Amino acid sequence: MAKLASLAQAKRIDHGRAGVVRLEDIDAECGQALLALCRGEGCDAAVVDEARRFADFGLLVSDMDSTLISIECIDEIADLKGLKPQVAEITERAMRGELDFAAALRERVALLQGLPEAALREVYEHRLRLNPGARELLAACRAAGIKTLLVSGGFTYFTDRLKDELGLDYAYANQLEAVDGILTGRVSGGIVDAETKKRLLIETRERLDLRPEQVLAVGDGANDLPMLREAGVGIAYHAKPRVSAEADIAIEHGGLDAIPLFFR
Repeated sequence: MAKLASLAQAKRIDHGRAGVVRLEDIDAECGQALLALCRGEGCDAAVVDEARRFADFGLLVSDMDSTLISIECIDEIADLKGLKPQVAEITERAMRGELDFAAALRERVALLQGLPEAALREVYEHRLRLNPGARELLAACRAAGIKTLLVSGGFTYFTDRLKDELGLDYAYANQLEAVDGILTGRVSGGIVDAETKKRLLIETRERLDLRPEQVLAVGDGANDLPMLREAGVGIAYHAKPRVSAEADIAIEHGGLDAIPLFFR
């Protein structure tokens, strides 16, 4: 791998169990071949602008489920009702882009009817885990003055608590409806779908007076693609194949703390 990096005039940076290879100013055809070779060696690699620095960015936009955190919250909530296989199958198809996201969310939320709101606390306190490198990535953002936006097709119960716990600047998600402490099986208000994620990215970018190229976005599912395309750099994190294929950077081996290593 060291020989490959040398031939490509790339810089190899050791990163935990997996390396990060930054391919600087490589032409597209050569770059794709080198990317395939790097990934075959178990490394995360990307073709990047040599002059681009992590501190040049002003906003990081992140998905929540299976991106910032390691679980799909709705699947774990459903598990407390004995319905995880049914809900997880719908989740997987929605994340692959095979189902309309809003319709799939309503279908899954309907299955949660009758659960106490305490089920959400159970998931947050005992099942939710940050993905590797999440805290390090957020610390790097704070050090560089980069604002953070968590935008999720999941639920505000989780995004609000993560915002407070991790010191995120902004967070948006869907609101589960409950009456007398019991989930009704409905979502209150509009649904945060793919286009909503994109819109929130644009609105936050404009509020911060940033240029499009100053935005990083990271996600894993098909409903993240519009915001990844809108960002200056779109990053797929252990994502569905369609998402990895379209993203500017695909992290398939390392943690979220690999992201700053792709830049100066």
